[in-house]
Amino acid sequence: MDFLGLGFGDVKRMNKRQLYYQVLNFGMIVSSALMIWKGLMVVTGSESPIVVVLSGSMEPAFYRGDLLFLTNYQEEPIRAGEIVVFKVEGRDIPIVHRVLKLHERENGTVKFLTKGDNNSVDDRGLYAPGQLWLTKRDVVGRARGFVPYIGVVTILMNDYPKLKYAVLACLGLFVLIHRE
Repeated sequence: MDFLGLGFGDVKRMNKRQLYYQVLNFGMIVSSALMIWKGLMVVTGSESPIVVVLSGSMEPAFYRGDLLFLTNYQEEPIRAGEIVVFKVEGRDIPIVHRVLKLHERENGTVKFLTKGDNNSVDDRGLYAPGQLWLTKRDVVGRARGFVPYIGVVTILMNDYPKLKYAVLACLGLFVLIHRE
């Protein structure tokens, strides 16, 4: 059975040494990707330096599927109008919204309120129960740039898990079978 010009007969024809080499090659690719991700985390100061916009709440600034590049340098002050990505207790998925209001105290603490550009009300309904303001520790990052619609692939893979597994299986098979 050939799939994209790759056959299982190729795997049968490989000796053990070639097969081990291909498995190690695959492991190197995966570990390289993880090292690049961790390096981006260190350089940007963000636990998630790249995120995908998952809803239309920020239209027309960002659309569903846009890929955002984030930084989260602690020494930079948060300002009204800035677009932040934040996590709320009890929710797994970070939210991308604009800082609407700031509440600064004399002791230097800053609290802020967010709102999606396309939403009619602020985000207090999205925050944890009893939480009225966000703090810097809630921020995952601040939007510094974006690439439109590239993240649609991520959305499709999350919406259709079978597609995700099929793509991953094809990529893994290609790496294992492809000889160079």
